[in-house]
Amino acid sequence: MGLFDRLSRVVRANINDLVSKAEDPEKVLEQAVIDMQEDLVQLRQAVARSIATQKRTEQQYNKNQSEANTWQQRAQLALSKGDENLAREALVRKKSFADTAASLKAQLDQQSNQVTTLKRNLIALESKISEAKTKKDMLRARANAAKANKQLQDSMNNLGTSSAMGAFERMEDKVMQLEAESETAAELGGTGIEQQFAALEAGSGVDDELAAMKAQLAGTSAQTPQLEAADTTSSSKDAVIDAELDELRSQLDN
Repeated sequence: MGLFDRLSRVVRANINDLVSKAEDPEKVLEQAVIDMQEDLVQLRQAVARSIATQKRTEQQYNKNQSEANTWQQRAQLALSKGDENLAREALVRKKSFADTAASLKAQLDQQSNQVTTLKRNLIALESKISEAKTKKDMLRARANAAKANKQLQDSMNNLGTSSAMGAFERMEDKVMQLEAESETAAELGGTGIEQQFAALEAGSGVDDELAAMKAQLAGTSAQTPQLEAADTTSSSKDAVIDAELDELRSQLDN
């Protein structure tokens, strides 16, 4: 393969690729319908011309056939009057018109077939155009649905890195920062009602515990004199017992 053939193939391939990428289904279908309608107009004009030609040929045929019949009758008239030469002349005229009529009849039959074919093609083209319009609307709807679906898929694929999601993430961080700042300000800016009650409750607990300790100390102090009194009483009893023992020893000795 020569260099120019290879270059030509590359150029054609690139052109076809560009054309394929540039093709919009909706526009291509619309243009196809327009082209078909232009063909329909041309076909209708062709049918109209064929019908007009057929009518002219038919008129010429009828005229020549009528002339042939007329000269046939004249030939018969001349022959009935005994004028054979005139009758012969009439038959010559009759033959000329009859030959022309026969030629026109062949053309008329051919034109009639052409008109019939053109009318059949015209009806078929009208049916195709109607079908193409219906199909165009259907394909356009499918193309629009496919485009919308593709855009949706592209949006879904790009959702994680899109600027919209980035904005949401930034705003979420900002809200969290504001919440943290608010909590810090509440801690540093003084105590609220909850903190005040908590302080009172804590203070009451300390006071109660202090009062309990005081009461315990007071009870211990009250028990100490009783113990001392008990010790004194016990000592007195021991002295009495010792005295009684001494007395018994004395009696035994005596």
